[in-house]
Amino acid sequence: MTDAATDAVDVSEYDVVVIGAGPVGENVADRARAAGLSTAVVESELIGGECSYWACMPSKALLRPVVARADARRVPGLSAAVQGPLDVQAVLAHRDDEAAHWKDDGQVAWLESVGADIHRGTGRLTGPRAVSVTAPDGTVHRLTARHAVAVCTGTRAVVPGLPGIADVRPWTSREATSAKEVPGRLVVVGGGVVGVEMATVWQALGAEVTLLIRGKGLLPKMEPFAGELVAEALKEAGATIRTGVSVTAVHRPAPDAPVTVELDDGGRIEADEILFATGRAPRTDDLGLETVGLEPGSWLTVDDSCRVEGKTWLYAVGDVNHRALLTHQGKYQARIAGAAIAARAQQDTPLDTSPWGPHAATADHAAVPQVVFTDPEAASVGLTLAEAEHAGHRVRAVDYDLASVSGSGLYADGYKGRARMIVDLDREILLGVTFVGPGIGELLHSATIAVAGEVPIDRLWHAVPAYPTISEVWLRLLETYRG
Repeated sequence: MTDAATDAVDVSEYDVVVIGAGPVGENVADRARAAGLSTAVVESELIGGECSYWACMPSKALLRPVVARADARRVPGLSAAVQGPLDVQAVLAHRDDEAAHWKDDGQVAWLESVGADIHRGTGRLTGPRAVSVTAPDGTVHRLTARHAVAVCTGTRAVVPGLPGIADVRPWTSREATSAKEVPGRLVVVGGGVVGVEMATVWQALGAEVTLLIRGKGLLPKMEPFAGELVAEALKEAGATIRTGVSVTAVHRPAPDAPVTVELDDGGRIEADEILFATGRAPRTDDLGLETVGLEPGSWLTVDDSCRVEGKTWLYAVGDVNHRALLTHQGKYQARIAGAAIAARAQQDTPLDTSPWGPHAATADHAAVPQVVFTDPEAASVGLTLAEAEHAGHRVRAVDYDLASVSGSGLYADGYKGRARMIVDLDREILLGVTFVGPGIGELLHSATIAVAGEVPIDRLWHAVPAYPTISEVWLRLLETYRG
């Protein structure tokens, strides 16, 4: 087999070569170009990546009318007007609009506007600072990087190798966010973010949803009460949740036949579609990692500047480094990595990789925010109580019933929610905050500022929340802590 690089029809040299043009790759390119570095971006699918077409944007477009209707149903004087079903076709059409109808013209225009060169095709490393790009027509181009190659290829959904899986055509997150019709019966395997959000969507759009969870509950990476409140709401909406079970086999005898799902407890479930939301794997299996001494298919371990360990020129940014698998966190890493690449390339900018420095992605460890757009919403930043205790911190968890806040009662009749802050008792700062309840997603940034800024409790006492808002929970949490 001939090395693709030796067959190249042309060679182009850049300061920086970025493999992957999702939000992370776009932001690396933007920061590199802002620093005056010539930049090439390689993409084999749509410019804009998973988030734009199969994840963040379409999923939240589907969830918004679901959550808005649920909120409206809790408002006196409005509830009677919104008791009917959602307009499924209007919801799906809005989803299509938000996913740009799976066309990337707008994303291409933006990337070109920052001055980056786009190379369409499959990019592979062929050695240090060398990338080959196989275009859709088979043409091979060779790119070399003077300073850095940034791998921003993200992740793919993992589908377990169960008996019968090949004939079932299971949904992954891509099919769940882009489906054109509502299945009559949907089995969702997995209780993480994708599982609970998609269960929320399709249940509200008319599907009969069954969630199968191998563990004890939903949202296992958050505080336990988050999963409990979301599970309670899903059950009230009509979903069935079964915990402590695993799928052992699946069958679909004909393309238009239903799916039979076999469980390890001997049970069987029949459905029209089955969604596996059981994890992600790095898209590094066909990246040419072996040509630079790394293992194909592996997560890429990096330092806080997102530079791959043991390499002076290779960066891995976003989900592919397994630090925090969230779009906004990947874009944050991209800003850090772009600045670090520029500083190392120009040599006239001091490199500062100290905690919270301009070239260190410290928030990946200490202040990762996330919102789960279910009904109720669940939002968290920083450490959970279990994580803080496991890390050896001397902490106290401070809880408050969100329903007791005046703003919550105004927001909705029968409001249910809970807030928790994790206080580092030695430093008197917050290590983590979790909110669960309707309308709490927009509260999270205040918590992120408090955690990332390591704002002392005594100073937070002077941050006065407006009355009557749900954010008054901050005052109640601080009062509870002070006793």
